[in-house]
Amino acid sequence: MEINLTRVDQDYHFEARGAANVAINIDANPEIGGHNEGARPMELMLMGLGGCSAIDIISILKKQRQPIESFDINVKAERQKVEEFNLFSTIHVHFKIGGQLDEDKVRRAIELSLEKYCSVAAILYKTATITHSFEIV
Repeated sequence: MEINLTRVDQDYHFEARGAANVAINIDANPEIGGHNEGARPMELMLMGLGGCSAIDIISILKKQRQPIESFDINVKAERQKVEEFNLFSTIHVHFKIGGQLDEDKVRRAIELSLEKYCSVAAILYKTATITHSFEIV
């Protein structure tokens, strides 16, 4: 896996590209000189968690012939200072999935993702407690 970052301005704005060559903008908080031109690096980690788990869950539910009509994820996290770092201490992921779905299958797909398959979750579990909830709409 390889990504490339290119500085866009004279401050903290970068454009990142991976294998799909899709641009992702990264910037710092205006408090330190950023311009809100992109996501903060720690936000990208939470987006990665949401995206990783979503891909797992959709894959699992598709195999079980569970028709997903909509899928939204909300991720909330708190950070704490550990030495010089501000690490995630708690992360809560709320899944809102639409369709005529079997609640037990949705619950199990989420558990499998966050506890077994999602590599991002496996990394974040090293410093944070990850909880989750879901609703079927």
